[in-house]
Amino acid sequence: MATRILTVEDDERIRTAVKLALEDEGWKVEEAATGDDALDRFNHQPADVVLIDIMLPDLDGFEVCRRIRKVSDVPIIMVTARDDTHDVVAGLEAGADDYLTKPFAPKELSARIRALLRRVRTMDPGGSNLRFGDLEIIPEEGVVRRSGREVHLTKTEFRVLVELASSPGRVLSREVLLERVWGYGYFGDGRLVDVHIRRLRTKVEADPANPRHVVTVRGLGYKIQT
Repeated sequence: MATRILTVEDDERIRTAVKLALEDEGWKVEEAATGDDALDRFNHQPADVVLIDIMLPDLDGFEVCRRIRKVSDVPIIMVTARDDTHDVVAGLEAGADDYLTKPFAPKELSARIRALLRRVRTMDPGGSNLRFGDLEIIPEEGVVRRSGREVHLTKTEFRVLVELASSPGRVLSREVLLERVWGYGYFGDGRLVDVHIRRLRTKVEADPANPRHVVTVRGLGYKIQT
């Protein structure tokens, strides 16, 4: 079956241009002009990728993202009209996997979507169970437990954690994590890594402000430790 992409954009001209560009790639595109319409469409028939504009006439893109994320780990790309750190971080904190700044080239959008789909389709980390103090990671099952209780992570958060856990004690730079988690040749932004690390800590650390397992090595990157 063709990959289904839900694009949420209130500007009809932009929505039509995006639809035509994505259909040229062979993808099936569903459109929504409002947040409520997007949620109705997604609940009726979940998409494989969701593209959400931040500025919508009813629910904003952040809220749409949060509501979808409560029920699904579908890859989400947020779209912002400006490369504003607040908007980017807020979108990622809401649960988005990536973001794009308007105006963007259709080829760039297609490349981002392909990278997200590739990560989903190849997500089979394998390997034996990993344990770091009260934190247990079972890559083969996609399961993480803290103090015996299962912790729900998004696919991206899980990928970040597994990459760190596969090289215990070794520092991985933002560039390495961008390449391994977001895709080879991905020209991304270090904020993607930083925000996902912060979200990850809120779930796997007893005290996220003073992390025990996922730690920062200033000026170098991140590592995992017991």
